[in-house]
Amino acid sequence: MLNISNQQIDEQMFAEHPLKTLQDLPKPKGGRRLGRWMLFFLFITFIVLLLPWRQNVDGTGTVTALTPQDRPQSLQNAIAGRIERWKAQEGQYVKKGDTILVISEIKDEYFDPNLPQRLREQLAAKQGSRIATDAKIDALDGQMRALGVGVKADLAAARNKVRQSQLQVRIDSADLVAIQRNYQIAVSRLERYEKGYQDGLFSLTDLESRRITLQQDYAKVIMQENKLNVTRQSLTNARINLDLIQAKYEQEIAKTMSDRSSAVSSQASANNEIAVMRNKISNVAVRRGLYIIRAPQNGYIVRALKAGIGETIKEGESIATLQPDKPTIAVELYVRAMDVPLIQRGRMVRLQFDGWPAIQFSGWPAVAVGTFGGKVVVIDAVSSNNGKYRLLVRPEQLPNDQPWPSQLRVGSGVIGWVMLDNVPVWYEIWRQLNGFPPNLKQEPEKTEKL
Repeated sequence: MLNISNQQIDEQMFAEHPLKTLQDLPKPKGGRRLGRWMLFFLFITFIVLLLPWRQNVDGTGTVTALTPQDRPQSLQNAIAGRIERWKAQEGQYVKKGDTILVISEIKDEYFDPNLPQRLREQLAAKQGSRIATDAKIDALDGQMRALGVGVKADLAAARNKVRQSQLQVRIDSADLVAIQRNYQIAVSRLERYEKGYQDGLFSLTDLESRRITLQQDYAKVIMQENKLNVTRQSLTNARINLDLIQAKYEQEIAKTMSDRSSAVSSQASANNEIAVMRNKISNVAVRRGLYIIRAPQNGYIVRALKAGIGETIKEGESIATLQPDKPTIAVELYVRAMDVPLIQRGRMVRLQFDGWPAIQFSGWPAVAVGTFGGKVVVIDAVSSNNGKYRLLVRPEQLPNDQPWPSQLRVGSGVIGWVMLDNVPVWYEIWRQLNGFPPNLKQEPEKTEKL
């Protein structure tokens, strides 16, 4: 067999006379079959590794409403009060405006049943006070106008008096000058008469007559000077009188203005009190309307948070929970922070609701059974308390999808898968083994639009 010997073995002999032991041994058919199966499975595995796989981001959440007005809300009372009676029961359907609870007043300042009438009487009194103040202001305005007219006449008369005194001073001054000139002429004549008398030209009688005339002219000068002084004093008095009239007018005007300012202040105070009274009347009317707590919209009373008759409640305290009727159903999913950059608005989502059996192949959504389609419409800009980011998903039917179940209730649990891009199966296995995040073909847009 190893061709060590020089002797050649006749191969034909073996062909004609085979060994009996070899002929008696069984042939291994099972090994060949196992090999064929292994080759077949290897081929299938190779084909499977080349199949497309849909990358996805999984998350859990609950069913909610798309708009805030459709989500469960707490009914709160605007004022403090005491529960008198309930008009609705838990689970009852109520329409907008239906009475849910009736309360009574607990503040002593609103106990008076005739409080609105009392406030209206106070308002009428304040309005009367304002009318009187308005009349006083009008009277003071009339007084100021009368003072203006009177002072104009008095000032005109005083100014005329001053002008007359000025003219009289001029006249008296001119007369004084004339009299003084006459006196100087008389003095000159007397001197000539005395010289003539010494020369014998005039008699003593003529001289004495000139002396008497000189004395009379001197007396006229003195009288005219006194008259001029009196006239000047009259001018001074006229000017003082003019100043007194102006000062008196300014004093009366100032007093009238002061009275008017006080009246205007009283008027403003009355207007403020009237506004306060009207505001209080409106507040009392509105407050009495708040004794009845009504449904803000159609829905169901889910839970009463206050129960006892006679129990007091505070302002803004929750008394019941209302689930609005026919909400626009959506799903809020919570995903990890590392997966948020991969998600864009408009991404398709596959959802599995609690209570609905489903078989989900996250990488092959087309062969999944019992799941429903959706689309991402909101991505929160900040994380929630659990450190994850919230997504809002609204219904989005594909051609072969069924609509979301009508029996869904707000708060039901849900599992979701946000669909990303397609990759080969072998790449997804390699990514999972290495712990790499899913990849995108292109960078998400900075400004996302619905």
